Amino acid sequence: MTRGFDRHTLDGLGILRAVVEAGSFMGAGEALGLTQPAVSRAVARLEARIGVRLFRRTARSISLTDEGKTFYESVAPHIRAIEEATSGAGESKAQVRGRLRVNMDPGTARFLLIPRLNEFLSRHPELFVEIAVRDRMGDLVREGVDVAIRFGNPEPSALKARLLLRTRIITCASPEYIARHGAPLRPKDVEKHPCILMRDPSTGIPFAWVFQRGRKTVPVNVTGQLMVNHGETMMATCLAGLGIAQVVELYTRKYLADGRLVQLLPEWSDEMYPLYAYHHSSQLMSAKVRAFLEFVVALTRE
Repeated sequence: MTRGFDRHTLDGLGILRAVVEAGSFMGAGEALGLTQPAVSRAVARLEARIGVRLFRRTARSISLTDEGKTFYESVAPHIRAIEEATSGAGESKAQVRGRLRVNMDPGTARFLLIPRLNEFLSRHPELFVEIAVRDRMGDLVREGVDVAIRFGNPEPSALKARLLLRTRIITCASPEYIARHGAPLRPKDVEKHPCILMRDPSTGIPFAWVFQRGRKTVPVNVTGQLMVNHGETMMATCLAGLGIAQVVELYTRKYLADGRLVQLLPEWSDEMYPLYAYHHSSQLMSAKVRAFLEFVVALTRE
């Protein structure tokens, strides 16, 4: 039978978060200044109070059970809100400070955020920003991530998804590639060229290519000897003249402007791709998350 909420439950929630973020009882103990047995006992007491087994324990590792993951996803935003309220107690308004964890793909980090990040850091000197660059969003709750910025349509989730922009898909190649192989004149001509493929992280196979002009869409069957897993590598291989690429316009603007890339079939570039920001409950949003989202929204509107 579960018991009511009290100070011991609140303490247990803080220890639960430390265990999830550290990935072990020992790591949580080191972060909190507690012994491993003390952490283990606190987790056991919390499990008894809520009537749910939170962790699978083996000799080498621990992981959240399905019930534990559901419970932690529900309480994690509240723990963050309590920490924010505690640190800001007595102040006239919440301060933008502490650690902000951001998850992004490499291309968006390089071409959108990094060139302007100094503005944000200078504005908030008490804030420490940790950027996790990877090709998949992963589990934001388990990894303690505050905000994710990702391309593609949102999947069903408890996270809030905010549309930042829609950017065109550009087909391009280097001038050196065009000098060797020529340029396609029609969408179907691309099937005769070596193309740089992008791996879909959810399926493991390359993304399909289409060309769009107004309401007309033409799918093409592309082939090539190269497949990459994120936009930054796609840009590097295309700049090296290794094939034709389809990339979001956000990544290509500088290279098209200085002539290092040439847009192919520009009249067939009406396909759009969305960029979203993901975060936890808006009602419990911390000042640091709110400030970062406002900054990213301003960037994308430019």
